[in-house]
Amino acid sequence: MSGDGPSLVWFRDDLRLADNPALTAALERGKPIVAVYVLDEESPGVRPLGGAARWWLHGSLTALADSLHRLGGRLTLRRGPAEDMILELAASVGADAVFWNRRYGAAEREVDTRIKSGLTAGGTETRSFSGSLLFEPWTIQTGQGGSYSVFTPFWRACTAGPPPRAPHPAPDSIPGFAGEIPSDPLDDWALLPTRPDWAAGLREAWQPGEASAGRLLETFLRESLDRYADERDEPAQAVTSRLSPHLRWGEISPFQIWNATERTRIGLTGRAQNSATRFLTEVGWREFSYHVLFNNPTLATVNLRPEFDAFPWPRLDERALAAWQQGRTGIALVDAGMRELWRTGSMHNRVRMVTASFLIKNLLIDWRLGEQWFWDTLVDADAASNPFGWQWVAGSGADAAPYFRVFNPELQAKKFDPHGEYIRQNVPEWGTDAYPAPIVDLGETRRAALGAYEQIKGMKEHAIAARTAAAAGTGTDTEIGTGAGAGTD
Repeated sequence: MSGDGPSLVWFRDDLRLADNPALTAALERGKPIVAVYVLDEESPGVRPLGGAARWWLHGSLTALADSLHRLGGRLTLRRGPAEDMILELAASVGADAVFWNRRYGAAEREVDTRIKSGLTAGGTETRSFSGSLLFEPWTIQTGQGGSYSVFTPFWRACTAGPPPRAPHPAPDSIPGFAGEIPSDPLDDWALLPTRPDWAAGLREAWQPGEASAGRLLETFLRESLDRYADERDEPAQAVTSRLSPHLRWGEISPFQIWNATERTRIGLTGRAQNSATRFLTEVGWREFSYHVLFNNPTLATVNLRPEFDAFPWPRLDERALAAWQQGRTGIALVDAGMRELWRTGSMHNRVRMVTASFLIKNLLIDWRLGEQWFWDTLVDADAASNPFGWQWVAGSGADAAPYFRVFNPELQAKKFDPHGEYIRQNVPEWGTDAYPAPIVDLGETRRAALGAYEQIKGMKEHAIAARTAAAAGTGTDTEIGTGAGAGTD
């Protein structure tokens, strides 16, 4: 790569130094590095972060800045439209090369495409890399050349080829840029809640940053992996990896997780081997959710199954929605999950499914309102996994649970929290006169939900035709294509 100017590394959802392909490429170039993070809440279509995610981002950026400083670099912070910020910064420092790891939402890809065009037009080499997914979405196709809508054949296609690459090593040093670069003070971004400060539970439960992610992975593989398959659905058992928010922010990569798990698997036998397979399959579900998002950019707002556009949602019951949000429905497992979410910014995955099913199928509230609440309250609120999960439970999404599958929260509690440990941890008044009566009858509301579903059965072809007519138009080329071999630089 020609030129003596510095390399600009644009950090996004990859707030780590180890196994960061964009950073590795900049180091190989051998020039000073300008590391930058842009808080973009203004580019069209880019979804603003929720409150819990903003809290996590503050801690993660603090950790990343400290790591860069220890190795001789520094983190520049800019706030505004990414296109303006990156083009201006690259010009002001005289960057000859700009590197980043790819994003997969349509709006983000369009931003990246415009930035790449602007940089290359000015003679700046621009390269993007695969740093967040094991398998780039456009490389996994059906025999007919389309995208997958069912997980099992998708994951079979992923694992049929070569295994994921080995992680890139962490750098020993960062060649810093000598010039002065204006940078926003992180506190000026007001990412942390203050009036009121509701994040005490988040601070108690989590420590954002790459180092914390590495420790969690090591602890999980050493202490819990062998029990994962048998106990992962029991919310009172501490056997899950708790890596989800670290993955969401890229403080650890799926390549690191995959390779570390495979190394640990060598020493396992019997059911412990099954646990390793089960854990890596969960990584596969994250891959699948991004495959679906890449091919369906409106995943957070539009039913993947068009017939659900005609679902007869009743008039919104604001009181019922508030009771669900606050964990005061009188249904113990639902309330325990929702209170865990509010306190810690997270929720056990089994309970996520139960609370989502209750909102959609017992309260008959549109899944999009639940998805929005989770987006605001989860520290791991993810543009792919969050709406994918909600559509899965609703029955409107890819490889979805059929609508008539209704999670009964009382039966789920008996099966997965038989001694009530998880419920008591989160609902201390459970079993006393202070605990409210259920706001709905589970049996009656289940029958009502199934009756509503009966109204849309058989409407698929009509719904597809109507949606196709409404959406007729041309597409937009983006940085990542959809044809064979697209997306490589």
